[in-house]
Amino acid sequence: MEYLTTVEMSKKWNISSRRIITLCIDGRIDGVIKKGKMWLIPADAKKPADARRKKEKTAE
Repeated sequence: MEYLTTVEMSKKWNISSRRIITLCIDGRIDGVIKKGKMWLIPADAKKPADARRKKEKTAE
């Protein structure tokens, strides 16, 4: 299995590497491994939805 670092994944997902670290710490990305100080993320991992934002209600 191929793993990417937080910096590589931040370029792929277009979000900051710090945000990816937070997602790893919170357990929101499946299959992550912490090796020393570095997080390794599976290359085929799915980007989790942003839980900081509420879904907008559609007008009826």
